[in-house]
Amino acid sequence: MPEIPSSPPKARWRGLPYRVRFEPRLTEPPRWYPGVVSFGAIVLALVIGGLVIALAGGDPFRSYAHIARASFGSLGVFSDTLVKAIPLILIGLACSVAFRMRLWNIGAEGQFFLGAFGASAVVLLPVLPADTSPWIFIPVMMLAGILFGALWGFIPGFLKAKFNVNEIISTLMMNYIAVAWNNFFIFAVWSESGFQMSPVFPKTAWLPRLTDYGKNIPELRGLTTHLGLIIGLAAVFVIWFILYRSRWGYEIRLIGDNPRAAQYAGINISRNIILVMMLSGALAGLAGMSEVTGVVHRLQERMSPGYGFTGIIVAWLAKLNPFAVILVSILFGALLLAGREIQPSGVPKMIQGIILVSLIASDFLLRYSIRFERVGEEA
Repeated sequence: MPEIPSSPPKARWRGLPYRVRFEPRLTEPPRWYPGVVSFGAIVLALVIGGLVIALAGGDPFRSYAHIARASFGSLGVFSDTLVKAIPLILIGLACSVAFRMRLWNIGAEGQFFLGAFGASAVVLLPVLPADTSPWIFIPVMMLAGILFGALWGFIPGFLKAKFNVNEIISTLMMNYIAVAWNNFFIFAVWSESGFQMSPVFPKTAWLPRLTDYGKNIPELRGLTTHLGLIIGLAAVFVIWFILYRSRWGYEIRLIGDNPRAAQYAGINISRNIILVMMLSGALAGLAGMSEVTGVVHRLQERMSPGYGFTGIIVAWLAKLNPFAVILVSILFGALLLAGREIQPSGVPKMIQGIILVSLIASDFLLRYSIRFERVGEEA
């Protein structure tokens, strides 16, 4: 947390009888204010992105219109957008839980891959035979994804709680370990004929999609949204209940707001660090399970277009609100989906980066109020 300066920063434009004074906020801003600031940051980011596109020789209005059509233009493409949003909902929740306690979990990408590995191991070891009922297969794969993700969250949580190891560094480095671990099995142990992927899972290990019910409901034909959406929405309600309706959630919020007061209140901070990092990892692992069973149906190298890092932006933009995570995830799912349509393909990622920078910069307006005063006016 940056130190509050002894005298508020000032800015004066030459020739004008006014100067701008930035004063630290002593009280919380109105409840509507953070949302307005975030919305303004997004608008500014889109304007900056449009300027960059224009400087590169493109048409920003046509580019944004094409992104909208490619993501929301029909029920079919909106279904594809929801598929991209499902892992973002779960990873956005994972980051929100950790960030709420001021634990900076940057390792959701690795926890995502470990969750996918755990779910795949149920099929590929195999833990269950291929003809097992989906009513058993899917819950066991969910449990495996949760456990492996939680394990990958436990390690940096334990290091932070017991040895005060910086969780930003440890979680970031563990992303690379997780990818390398998966690649060992993808390229060697579980490789299908030497290709960079495992054999396809049996259909009993696939999450059902809406199109699977197309025979009985013709309107659902071609819709790719899978059961992971229900899992994600259920997780939203569970995390909301934990954070705002449970004693544990009160402890998480108190530690995040004032760790010294939490310590005086007798709250075990070390235990909560470990548990919150495990919960965060479990949610990211569940996202990996939903992707490997609902979309790719096999363990492969390129399962994630950066879900773990995009989830950080989702959590930040949602202001750590579980319900806001849903809407923000859909918006960023649209950007990811549009990446297939926009050339160069880096444009959606550029827009994501500009949005993140704008959001971080806008945090200044939450910590400081702006005051205009005449030159010579007493402070």
